[in-house]
Amino acid sequence: MTDWFQKAFEKEASMIKIRRYLHQYPELSFQEHHTHRYIVQYLERLNFEINDQVGENGIVAKITGAKKGPTIAFRADFDALPIEDLKEVSYKSKIPGIMHACGHDGHTAILLAVAELLHEHQDRLEGNVVLIFQYGEEATPGGAQGMIADNALVGVDRIYGNHLWSGYPTGTIHTRKGPMMAQPDEFNITIHGKGGHGAKPHETIDPIVILAEFIMSTQKIVSRTIDPIKQAVISFGKIEAGEADSIIPDTAFCRGTVRTFEPEVQAHIQSKMDKLLQGLALANDITYDFEYIKGYLPVYNHDIPVEHIKNAANALNFRFNDADLMMVGEDFSFYLKARPGAFFITGSGNHEKNSDWPHHSPYFDIDESAMKYAVSTFMKILEFENVIK
Repeated sequence: MTDWFQKAFEKEASMIKIRRYLHQYPELSFQEHHTHRYIVQYLERLNFEINDQVGENGIVAKITGAKKGPTIAFRADFDALPIEDLKEVSYKSKIPGIMHACGHDGHTAILLAVAELLHEHQDRLEGNVVLIFQYGEEATPGGAQGMIADNALVGVDRIYGNHLWSGYPTGTIHTRKGPMMAQPDEFNITIHGKGGHGAKPHETIDPIVILAEFIMSTQKIVSRTIDPIKQAVISFGKIEAGEADSIIPDTAFCRGTVRTFEPEVQAHIQSKMDKLLQGLALANDITYDFEYIKGYLPVYNHDIPVEHIKNAANALNFRFNDADLMMVGEDFSFYLKARPGAFFITGSGNHEKNSDWPHHSPYFDIDESAMKYAVSTFMKILEFENVIK
C-alpha cells in the first residue's frame, strides 16, 4: 500500500512555498481575484477538468478514473480577514489591514498538493475526485451556497473538508459524528429613547440604561431558560451610544452573536430577546429596532464518512480524537446538507513555533508541518472510499 504520509512529506516544501505566497497576498471574502487566478494557473499544469467560474468566484476541478467508481469531493476555502498582520515573519502580509488569520492559505496549499498527488497517481483511480476551491467563507452569506446552486456538487457522492486548528496539537486529527460546529447568528439592536442633559435625567428616557438592562437580562436566557445539557451562547461584541459626557443620547446601539446547534434553541433565544425588548418598551416608553440574522447551518457530520476519517487517521498512525463541540461557524455545513460527508480538524498548534495563537488573532500562524497530515488523510480517505487502489 502507498505510504501517503511519505508522499505528502515530499510535497511539504512546495506546500510551504504556496502557503507563504498566499499569506503575503491575502484577499477579503468575495474579492479573491488574484488568489483565484493563482489557483487556476496551478491546476492548469495538471490533468483536471477545470470550471473556474462556479458561483461568484469559485473553482471546481475534476479528475476522472478509468473505472466507474464513486465521486468524492474535497473542499478548501481561500479568503482572508480584515485584520492587520502583526507577526514579524518573512512571509508577513504585504496588504495593509488584511491577513490570513484562520489558515485558509494552508487549506489551499493542502488541496493543491492533493491535486498533484492525484495527477501523479491518476492511473490508480477507480473513481473520480472533485476539488472545490471556495471563496467567501468568512463573510455571510458565504460562498458555499452559491457554488452549490451553480452545480458544484453534481455527480458527487460524498464530500469532505478539513480545517487546520491552532487549538489542537500539530498532526492530530479530530472529528465527531453528528453536530460539530454551531450556527453563528448575528443581531443588531437600536433602542430609541429621548435624549437630554445629563444633569436632568428625569426629563429624558435614557437608552443607555435601558440597553444595559437588556444586556444583563439576556444572560439569563441561557442560564435560566435553556436545558443545561444543550449548548448556547449569547455574546455582545459592540455597544455604541452618545458623544459627550453630559448629554444623554436619543439612541443606543448594540450588536452581537448567538451560537446554537438546534433550531428549537435558536428560535427560543430569538423569541426571548424580542420579548425582553417588548417588556422594556412597555415599561420605559421606548421603541426599538431588532434585526436577527440567521447564519450558516450547524456543521453536522454523517456517520460513515466520520468512520472513514477515523480509519484513515488510524491507518496512518496519527493520533485521532473525537472533536469537541465548537461554537464557531462554518459554511461547509451547506455541503453537508446537500450531500453525505464530514468535516475534520487537523491540529496545527505548536507553542515552540508560535502557532498556538487563537484563530482571527493578528498574531495567528500555523505550524506548516501540519499540512502533510491533512494531505495524507485526504488521500487515505480515498482508499476507504474505493476511489484509489
